[in-house]
Amino acid sequence: MKILIVDDEALALSRLKRMLHTLGYEEIVEADNAQSAMEAVKEAHFDLVLLDINMPGTSGLELGYELRYQQEDLAIIFQTAYEEHALKAFDIGAVGYLVKPFSMEQLEQSIQRVKREAKQDKNFRLLSKNGENYYLLKPEDIYYVKADLSEVMLRSAKGFSYYPDKISDLESKLLDHDFVRIHRSYLININKIKEMETIEQSKLRFSFQDISDQIESSKDGAKLFRKKFSVS
Repeated sequence: MKILIVDDEALALSRLKRMLHTLGYEEIVEADNAQSAMEAVKEAHFDLVLLDINMPGTSGLELGYELRYQQEDLAIIFQTAYEEHALKAFDIGAVGYLVKPFSMEQLEQSIQRVKREAKQDKNFRLLSKNGENYYLLKPEDIYYVKADLSEVMLRSAKGFSYYPDKISDLESKLLDHDFVRIHRSYLININKIKEMETIEQSKLRFSFQDISDQIESSKDGAKLFRKKFSVS
């Protein structure tokens, strides 16, 4: 795996490089500003970039867009000392978001997720039904999944359709397709999130791109979501 690490702080670059070496990753290129990062991606193909958000001049978020434009299949893990950029990071297509100071275990978990996504079946589809109509849905077509007795309801742009599986079983199938369990009755596609807000009992309310639906997490679901993505 070839990895580009981008941070304007020399100590942060050195620490991250040591951590990656400890985890067994040897092909590492360093960049301490946006220009050198862009030049590196133009010269070589990378599997992953670990990108600091808070840099002078071009921010990490802006640089993330530019790097993905240059190399469409580039996986991005953002790193920052602040938590408020998480939603924008996932909008860019980031596969991970690390809040400094992060541990070796957190870093490795994020990298393993990149590896899983690289291996996932791009032809994976779910055949669902609504009345006499059948839909062959890609995971990215689905906003969220709702449990309904022994079946589940898939919410897509076509509306709701039924899929004959328990939500716990479907959760396993969608594990590598950016779906997260936020309630015993709900799985959500994190790439479809438009906004999220904290409501009573520290639960989270989610709204989605292009549809008016809103769903609420359970208290435990919100806790697990915050832990997974380090959002406040």
